[in-house]
Amino acid sequence: MLEESVVYQDILQKGVQQGVQQGEKNVITRQMTRRLGRLSPKVRKQLENLSLKQLEQLSEDLLDFKTKADLTLWLNKNASAH
Repeated sequence: MLEESVVYQDILQKGVQQGVQQGEKNVITRQMTRRLGRLSPKVRKQLENLSLKQLEQLSEDLLDFKTKADLTLWLNKNASAH
């Protein structure tokens, strides 16, 4: 009965979404570190605050980054636009 309740389904869905978002953050952080070197605590904090949609966009855009400055520019342009 509990599994059929709307509240339970909502909680479950939110948990799944949070898991997907955390997985995206982990992969992007590893990719950025490999491509650009160690990330500053400030950049890591900015990445933590990105929405799932922003993370998905970043996962594509990061393929074009050559330097940390490219990431900084992307974050300055996109991080505040939730």
